[in-house]
Amino acid sequence: MMKTKRLGKTDLYLPVLGLGTVKIGRNEKVKYPEDFKIPDDEAVIELFNKAKSLGMNFIDTAPAYGSSESRLGSLLPGKREDWIIASKAGEEFIKGESAYDFSREHIIKSVKRSLKRLKTDYLDIVLIHSNGDDLNIINKDGALETLADLKKEGLIRASGMSTKTVDGGKRALELSDVVMVSYNPTDTECREVLEHAKDLNKGILIKKAFGSGHLCKDEKYTTEDIFKFIFHQAAVTSIVVGSINIKHLESNIIEANKAF
Repeated sequence: MMKTKRLGKTDLYLPVLGLGTVKIGRNEKVKYPEDFKIPDDEAVIELFNKAKSLGMNFIDTAPAYGSSESRLGSLLPGKREDWIIASKAGEEFIKGESAYDFSREHIIKSVKRSLKRLKTDYLDIVLIHSNGDDLNIINKDGALETLADLKKEGLIRASGMSTKTVDGGKRALELSDVVMVSYNPTDTECREVLEHAKDLNKGILIKKAFGSGHLCKDEKYTTEDIFKFIFHQAAVTSIVVGSINIKHLESNIIEANKAF
């Protein structure tokens, strides 16, 4: 079973490894080293059942992940409370291109659409899906304030931002519960964000632990090495990995438990 950790000051306890779901909804304009086929419903259900049986009940999705949210809503096994679901707002993937809208109106509309797609009346985590202009999204668009209002309404349990800059990550931590950042042995730019999260006792989710799959091809690093490197940062709550291969999923869970 997966080890778990509290997400900052929230009442959420996440497995130290979460399942990213880009690959069940979109295979256009992604940055993985190899092409892949989107798995059919049977394969997705089998993947979810295996993850659930091993305690990997944290699922990360987004409107920008194609059909991911809708498929999760239809295919996740068990009861809603069996799963911790994170989604995002701000980025759309339309006709093969990303489009961004961080206005209050759009974020509210996006979150309510995610609830319908996922067939639930609440989301455990919602992150602003940044285009890289982090500080303007926070300071001018007021995107994190919008999520805070949705949290007060009970539509979401924890809010934050998937950031792309150090300053944006640090500011988002000061105004929300959790930040998602890229971090791995070859990408340490956001170490300062992780240290700030530790000081504030806020949650950190890690994306691109394997460099979108490219580090898996680098013989200098084993999976356990990468996980140990990331978990060395005390603020890290969970690493989100996007496997659609059950053997890889099982292996990742074993290595994450050993490294944590």
